Amino acid sequence: MKRVIALVVVMVGFAVTANAQDKMMAKEVKTISLEQTPGEFVQKSLTVEEGTYVFAIANNGIDHNVGFVLVEKGKDISKPENHIQTAYVTAPVGTNETQKSKPTVLAKGEYVYFCPLNPTATDNTLIVQ
Repeated sequence: MKRVIALVVVMVGFAVTANAQDKMMAKEVKTISLEQTPGEFVQKSLTVEEGTYVFAIANNGIDHNVGFVLVEKGKDISKPENHIQTAYVTAPVGTNETQKSKPTVLAKGEYVYFCPLNPTATDNTLIVQ
């Protein structure tokens, strides 16, 4: 009986710890909101702190789907293997809709972002300090 009680206490302890860690992780994920209009991003550059981010991409009046690509500055943007795939929106962004990416860890450095479907300039910059 003592073993069963000890096992239950340990299992409850793990569950409480896991729940606290999940809540802490959820608080640490921040959102970067970017808006696309025909042929461009409204935000041409931004600076953020190192951390985990979700990208929220808005399609403002573009009559077709848009997307989002993030690449470390200096890497060939035409090669998908250089894209930070967690930053892709999880579904194409329809007209006047917003879609989000998966959580993406951003380390210090410079990145470029663009939309291959809009198409936008490929020199939009994201600086992570």
